Amino acid sequence: MLTDPRPPQVQPFLDGAKGLSDPGWNLREVVESLRGIRERSPLGWQHPNRLVPLPSRRALTQVLEGLSASLYPHRLGLPEPDRLGMSTTVTTTDFFVGHTLDTALRALRDQIRIEIEASKISRNGGGQDLGLDRQATAIVSAFADQLPFIRSQLDSDLQAAFRGDPAAGSLDEVLVCYPGVKAITDHRFAHALYELGAPVVARIIAELSHSATGVDIHPGAVIGESFFIDHGSGVVIGGTSVIGNNVRLYQAVTLGAKHFPIDEQGHLVKGKPRHPIVEDDVVIYSGATILGRVTIGKGSTIGGNVWLTRSIPPGTTITQAKALTETFGEGGGI
Repeated sequence: MLTDPRPPQVQPFLDGAKGLSDPGWNLREVVESLRGIRERSPLGWQHPNRLVPLPSRRALTQVLEGLSASLYPHRLGLPEPDRLGMSTTVTTTDFFVGHTLDTALRALRDQIRIEIEASKISRNGGGQDLGLDRQATAIVSAFADQLPFIRSQLDSDLQAAFRGDPAAGSLDEVLVCYPGVKAITDHRFAHALYELGAPVVARIIAELSHSATGVDIHPGAVIGESFFIDHGSGVVIGGTSVIGNNVRLYQAVTLGAKHFPIDEQGHLVKGKPRHPIVEDDVVIYSGATILGRVTIGKGSTIGGNVWLTRSIPPGTTITQAKALTETFGEGGGI
């Protein structure tokens, strides 16, 4: 006979309001008030049976670990390199990659299926749809086909980080220690899924990465090769940002929107390009804020703590205005 794993003191709270005791803070009244607010809420969450399922953060955390381990098995997966020297086509490493990747992709397919089903329920009330599995499988299949390209992009990111940071002792150190590298790794997975039609899964992956690294990259952002975020903390990259090749950002850089258009009903207009375009070979130093659909020309340098809301031509260097120092005496300047 199976036993209930929940602590016995929890059970009264799960049996409904009539089972609630009063521990001294009017618990029954608070629970009833919260139920009333749920029932009147415009959000559509009045009853648990009407909740739309959402993908699992915990499951997607494991998916990210599996994908990263599959791309870099000897550093993020296998406990030690394959030293068997096997001449056959199936090596120990290949077996690990195949098994780990299959597990991750199956779990990813399950989460994407949940997202597709939730979207369908939100639109027309749902109902059984045997095509959900086919849609989820098609997205994951297309995503899997992109993994070799993503690995190539990440190799260029690793080399950019190693070249751009004099404190980097090795590529291995960059891969396993740098939060900016983890952030761009997760983003390349998230962006591919976003483009393939799984935006909620992609957003969850982005937020998991944000929590782990302090780097907030919307999965819609398009980022070229050899991208390096040094230190990382506080970097924000908006969803319609376009970043070229060989771009370097430092901590607390923001690529944001200057304003948000509103339609005739007073709602924000979504999907319009509103974030910066950063061309190739640009360096943006810590604390810089660049807002709006402006273009930072190729080879430009943006100094620390600069506030920029206009486009600049290629090869431009922007720094803060110099402070003017004046001395006042005998009441002057008051």
